[in-house]
Amino acid sequence: MTTLAFAGAGRITVVHGLAARAVGGLTVTHIASRTAATASERAGQVGAAVCRYDELPAGADVVLVATPPARHATDALQSMAAGAKVIVEKPMATTLADADDLVAASAAAGHALGYAENLAFAPVIVAAEALTAEIGALRHLEVRALQGRPDWGGFLEADWGGGALFDLGVHPLAVALLLARAADGPPGGSRVVSVRADLTGADDIEVDEQARAWITFASGLVAVVEASWASEQPSWDLQAASDTGVVRAELIPHLLLERNGEPIALPSLAEGTELPQLRQFGYVAQLEDLLADFAAGREPVMGAEFGRDVLEIVCAAYASAGLGGEAVPMPFTGPRDRTPLQLWRSPAV
Repeated sequence: MTTLAFAGAGRITVVHGLAARAVGGLTVTHIASRTAATASERAGQVGAAVCRYDELPAGADVVLVATPPARHATDALQSMAAGAKVIVEKPMATTLADADDLVAASAAAGHALGYAENLAFAPVIVAAEALTAEIGALRHLEVRALQGRPDWGGFLEADWGGGALFDLGVHPLAVALLLARAADGPPGGSRVVSVRADLTGADDIEVDEQARAWITFASGLVAVVEASWASEQPSWDLQAASDTGVVRAELIPHLLLERNGEPIALPSLAEGTELPQLRQFGYVAQLEDLLADFAAGREPVMGAEFGRDVLEIVCAAYASAGLGGEAVPMPFTGPRDRTPLQLWRSPAV
């Protein structure tokens, strides 16, 4: 696993390109994009060649799919069919039907797909998971990602598939799942049994701008997840509490980890890191772990099924909001061929 190609050349590929540079022995060889100018710009930054989407994987061992969400399944399936491994940016797809296809194709190809949830590899989140596992059964769990609107790309348009919860909210949702699993007491206690949500739109955009979701687990724990594109002050944080302890962490605006109100030292970063944020937010470790999993033929921790699990919760949340906040049972039994936004605007559950 030494060569990497990019499907897509948006802003996130700048981050992935820098992360790839920090992984020893890894070379970005090809860049494909909807626009030749964008592909050429990114290719020049990483020393790669420009190619068309239909030419991928262009001989690369791994293709990182960072196209608009509606293209994720098409681009990932094409590269897996050609024998490459694939890393799919979040959100995994725009419909559960597409996510099902990706799960099946990944399994058939020997765990060929990794889901790009970088926060799963962020040192502060990994440390928070370990602390959460020590404090016993959770009674409270809240994870938030609050920031301003994105001012690039098609995030605010209906064909993106959804808004703040769909695109930004998948990060805190993933973290909530990881923390619930870390604290899982009785086997199966971290299984999601229902989801309800409240979404708020805005007059000048086609998607949701703010969202709050309540995720009920088999243990009885109800996790609160909040995502917003209407916050003047960015804040990404979490708090997990049991009868015996409290774990709190921040990623934005400052890195912070506490147990019972006392600061916990964060793991030191590798020396010589070009941009500390690449390691602080897990981008380098994500690449290293996924490449190692691919090379060993084992299923990644952040694999296709995890990506689908997150999308299933998202779809249930949008369906719930469309039903006035009514709880939607899990596993989700609603239409699998509709986007989250469609489930909100035209409920059919």
